[in-house]
Amino acid sequence: MPAIPDPTPDPPPPPPALDQLPVADLQRVGPRVQERLARLGIHSVQDLLFHLPVRYQDRGLVVPLTDLRPGAEVQIEGEVGETQISYGGRRSLKVWLTDGTATGEQPIPGGVLLRFFHFSPQQVAALRPGVRLRCYGEVRQGPNSLELVHPEYRLCGADEAPPPAPRLTPIYPSTEGLQQSSWRGLTDQALALLAQHPPGECLPAAVLAGFALPDLGTALDYVHRPPLAASLADLTERRHPAFLRLAFEELVAHQVSLRRLRLAHLRTPAPVLAGDGGLRRRLREVLPFALTPDQEQAAAEIAADLARALPMQRLLQGDVGSGKTVVAALAALQAIESGRQAALMVPTELLSEQHYRGLATWLEPLGVAPVWLTGRHKGRERTALLAAIAAGRAPLVIGTHALIQEEVRFADLGLSIIDEQHRFGVHQRMRLREKGAQEGGAPHQLIMTATPIPRSLAMTLYADLDLSVIAKAPPGRTPIVTVALPDGRREAVIGRVHDACAAGRQAYWVCTLIEESEALQAQAAQETARQLGDCLPGVRVGLVHGRQRAPEREAVMAAFAAAALDLLVATTVIEVGVDVPNASLMIIENPERLGLSQLHQLRGRVGRGARESHCVLLYHAPLSVQARDRLALIRATLDGFRIAEEDLKMRGAGEVLGTRQTGTLEFRVADPLRDQHLTGAAQRAADLILARYPDLVEPLMQRWLGRREVFGVV
Repeated sequence: MPAIPDPTPDPPPPPPALDQLPVADLQRVGPRVQERLARLGIHSVQDLLFHLPVRYQDRGLVVPLTDLRPGAEVQIEGEVGETQISYGGRRSLKVWLTDGTATGEQPIPGGVLLRFFHFSPQQVAALRPGVRLRCYGEVRQGPNSLELVHPEYRLCGADEAPPPAPRLTPIYPSTEGLQQSSWRGLTDQALALLAQHPPGECLPAAVLAGFALPDLGTALDYVHRPPLAASLADLTERRHPAFLRLAFEELVAHQVSLRRLRLAHLRTPAPVLAGDGGLRRRLREVLPFALTPDQEQAAAEIAADLARALPMQRLLQGDVGSGKTVVAALAALQAIESGRQAALMVPTELLSEQHYRGLATWLEPLGVAPVWLTGRHKGRERTALLAAIAAGRAPLVIGTHALIQEEVRFADLGLSIIDEQHRFGVHQRMRLREKGAQEGGAPHQLIMTATPIPRSLAMTLYADLDLSVIAKAPPGRTPIVTVALPDGRREAVIGRVHDACAAGRQAYWVCTLIEESEALQAQAAQETARQLGDCLPGVRVGLVHGRQRAPEREAVMAAFAAAALDLLVATTVIEVGVDVPNASLMIIENPERLGLSQLHQLRGRVGRGARESHCVLLYHAPLSVQARDRLALIRATLDGFRIAEEDLKMRGAGEVLGTRQTGTLEFRVADPLRDQHLTGAAQRAADLILARYPDLVEPLMQRWLGRREVFGVV
């Protein structure tokens, strides 16, 4: 009888992918460290590898103690000459490090003081006289000597010189309770796992062949542990090929997500809104002005989109006062001509009322009566409005978030328009779109923004949208004169406010604080309003801030719009506000604390009438070089696109556009402005992956987008 062969042993299971390996499996990661890592969105080893250094330190050079200068970050070595716990003022551990020529706490060449405010008995025992230390930290000028406060340090053997660090030392963005030494220990473990289990490539060889870029594993290893010879400037500014490799893949992932979203839109039918042009012709006849070439171009692009059976997804961007509303009105009339309804959603009740009154003035002579729906409408009035909308008797509905409430039903919504799109969350925009979803179709959507975005950046952020731009304001608007004055001239500025109000004009006074606290900002605004009320008898002063309930705030703004108030003291909540043509003076306190785009938006609250308007930037001296440059630019130009370009260079896309709050794209490595030279290649790569490598789509999106849902701006 033949022998029965031994069964073939099962092959060992494949190692878990790094995105499936929890950080809890690493050494020295207990529940507390896990919680701290989770604050930064780090749950897996892959998350840890993509948490990249923000800067690097060269610890290959030991600086002699006699060469130390305040402000320098240095590595030093020396012998502990004296250790003392000081109880004067704040308890601290003082360790005098010398080169062997001096001791004591006098400013004697050859020594420096190490100061620790948080220390343990074990630390005191270890830092005894005679011990040799190697330290790294920032040199500061103390009361009696140069100091390093809480430097990183390690003990050296008495007779051995530690070898120089073989690599640049990374500095990671952190959170409370995680020291840089902990980050380096964690990333050492993650890099060891990376070497054992290299990540799969999510970019086809056909894409990478056109670039002299490293593979993903090599790039990650390099940015975490660059050699001493690496260029600190290239690493810090993220121009090194290793950073470009990561940035390019992230840009491709975002382009894939947005293109897939766009393809989903294009598979959805939409009503053909061709219209006969009658209402639009009549509107042009009654308007007291002619459209500018930019407005005509945008209107034509939108009209062509609406006449197709595919849902329009178009972003209309135009600077403050550029005339986006009349373009939106023409689009709404095209939908109404086609027997469909249109809806306009805006972020505040007061702004919705302003739109309602303005559009009613234009449209009611044409036989089109807009309907206004907000949270203030109650009882029978609300019931009647809802019935009119549901029955199709409301051709154009204007409102706030109230439009997306479940009880609001449209008979046949063909076009949804969203103004100031960055003030709405992604889900709110989607819910308005869903109001018109019938029989598997979707309404057309027009999204408007007064935040100018350079076209190159819009290609990255809004790749799922078509773009129309109104670059130039209509003629006849009086330019705003902007001046910058130190706050020592405050009394003169208050006198200017008095004169303006006495002449029948109105003014804004905007208060800012560096702290991100609505409570503190409200307190500053309240105190300013009280002081101005005391200084300006006879001037009617109103106050709005973010701590007020919305109805209270909007009632004050409505009183200002109705000229029942002369001076409106406010925080930056008026950045998107009402159109008050009689307001011709704006004071912005501490403008150095705001970005360029926000200053430009605030300034846009004045200059809406025929009267010359002024904006006074009341700054606190001394100004930093960057603050001086910002204020010089805002004084020199009213061009919102140039201002936005400079603001993006200074602060980055995420901060300027508010992507974290609004649900648009966030980037971990790429910077859409810095890396715009990669945008075209990323778009081509995304098209190739979707067409020929569909199996790479999910791994690519999981790696870079992870648990975040990406909707674009639908």
